[in-house]
Amino acid sequence: MANIPRTELDVYPLNLGTNIFGYTADKAASFEIMDRYAEAGGNFIDTADSYSFWAPGNVGGESETIIGQWLAERGNRDDMVIATKVGALPEFKGLSAKTVKAAAEASLNRLGTDRIDLYWAHFDQPEIPVEETLGAFTDLVREGKVRYVGASNLSGERIAQSLAASDRDGLARYVALQPKYNLMDRKDYESEYAPIAAKENLAVFPYYGLARGFLTGKYRGREGDGGDSHRASSASAYYDERGQRVLAVLDDVSAAHDVPVASVALAWLRQQPNVVAPIASARKPEQLPALIRSVTLELSPDELAKLTEVSS
Repeated sequence: MANIPRTELDVYPLNLGTNIFGYTADKAASFEIMDRYAEAGGNFIDTADSYSFWAPGNVGGESETIIGQWLAERGNRDDMVIATKVGALPEFKGLSAKTVKAAAEASLNRLGTDRIDLYWAHFDQPEIPVEETLGAFTDLVREGKVRYVGASNLSGERIAQSLAASDRDGLARYVALQPKYNLMDRKDYESEYAPIAAKENLAVFPYYGLARGFLTGKYRGREGDGGDSHRASSASAYYDERGQRVLAVLDDVSAAHDVPVASVALAWLRQQPNVVAPIASARKPEQLPALIRSVTLELSPDELAKLTEVSS
């Protein structure tokens, strides 16, 4: 387990993403995925109130509801670290104090729990002062409904403003960042967010850790060859000259360790400064072993350097 700095939370070094629960993974598949993840030692589940309102017939909250049902049936709430987000669900869009508090209550109800371990500001609402959002988070923490808070898709400037306001006014302070970051998407994170994470000792939980599936090695053509996967077209967009070079090095490293390509990509991410646990999701239970293997895979300094160089 890895500790999230400034918290009492110890988490498995792979954060299970659940944006596909209630979307491409039905309840039965979602339960099996969480069962297998927990059996491997996993305890850290990431969701959002907006997952997955975009699917036909959905209204949002489907992922939280499935997770809540699983926690109730397995009786393991105290063993799990549950993270969810506010700001993107159409019913509770934005980060006003009223929205944050109402959304938190709705998430607690769907999850069937009395507290959210890590509550993320999902998307920013620039016209709302950071002090207002942090004030709402502070109230939730004081009420015991939220333990810690983090920032996902906020700009570096707004994160810095938020941290300064927390220190100045004694408000709840972000302990973690959730940015888009992987071998193929590095520039924005490393230029804007990595310096803040390093300076403030913030835990980093990158999403799209496998670049929408491209870093599984499954999509090796402009049109992709992923069969019925909804990610095929977006993943294959990475298949340019740079993407091909990255896959070639991933292939070499995965062969040297006799592990899947995805394991290597996630291991590289986990071994980056301030990264505590990459986020990755499995659409099917059989996709989990490659993700789990990344937790114990230690890449050598030379392997890390080669991957860093080829993906630059």
